Amino acid sequence: MGDGEPRVPTAIAVTSADLALPPQDERTLPAAVLQDVDRRPLEQVLAELQTLVDQCGHVIVVCSQAVPASVERRLHTVRALLETDRIALFRPPLPPLGIAVLARQLRQLASCDLSPGVLASAGRLLTHYIHAGALLGSVARLDHVPVGLKAHARSWVPGSQFGVVAHPVPQLVRIGPEAALAGPEFGTWLLVAKGQHPTDWVTGSLAPSWHVQGLRETALPAESATWWGTGRLTEFCAYLPDLSVLYQLVTSVRRSTCHWCGIDVIGDRCVFCSATPPDYDDSGGNGRGGNGRGGNGRGGGLDRALGHRRDPALGRRRERRALTG
Repeated sequence: MGDGEPRVPTAIAVTSADLALPPQDERTLPAAVLQDVDRRPLEQVLAELQTLVDQCGHVIVVCSQAVPASVERRLHTVRALLETDRIALFRPPLPPLGIAVLARQLRQLASCDLSPGVLASAGRLLTHYIHAGALLGSVARLDHVPVGLKAHARSWVPGSQFGVVAHPVPQLVRIGPEAALAGPEFGTWLLVAKGQHPTDWVTGSLAPSWHVQGLRETALPAESATWWGTGRLTEFCAYLPDLSVLYQLVTSVRRSTCHWCGIDVIGDRCVFCSATPPDYDDSGGNGRGGNGRGGNGRGGGLDRALGHRRDPALGRRRERRALTG
């Protein structure tokens, strides 16, 4: 996995212990758990993160969009008070179980010869290869996936069940003999977190239809009921488990240097300082396009900088767009 000089691995942090999944392999590093950051004294949280930065150099905090607003505010406050650009706050649009899976993938990659900026940027890339959903007893309070009036009305019928995929493409079906959800077009494992709902449809119908190569079970994250709008659920997530495939995906993307903080990154935004690269036109000029404005940030010179080479493990279908979502 490369011959870089020995270094202290970048810390991957999560905001609750149930998001720190067991190791996927012997190289998976432990997660740093930032428990109750909005409830503990500010000085205590400051000291904890300062220690992490001192020990590991950089910290990537992966948290769910279901966390209370007070948690996000506290993390931004701590980062500002420490006056450091070595802490990245990453909140991808994934359900809680997907957040836990992504954090574990970053923990796997943290053992490799990837710089902190590339590792942080890898989170945005790997998000596109995660298929996250749930089996729900009600969609009446689901606001992360579009719910039609018919499905909403059926939520009030006793015994109704719904299969939902929230990411990468929203899907919703009422469970019945013909119910099916489109899944990944590459080999994955399936992680299942059982809540107050049976898992029969997930393990007996969904897993075979998605041709999963393995299936594991785990505890349901505490944030899942809030995210999905009901406690009657079983959450599931299909993911790439192999470190070699994850490493190949990340290293197949061209790297660049953040023009603001100077670290190596992949993609169109630095996760540590949030800077985006200057726009360039196709001719490599001064960044002014034919419309008199800066480039669109999705094409031209920037598109070439993000060119994703073919990955023989997954094919060509996700080239280039994977970092621009």
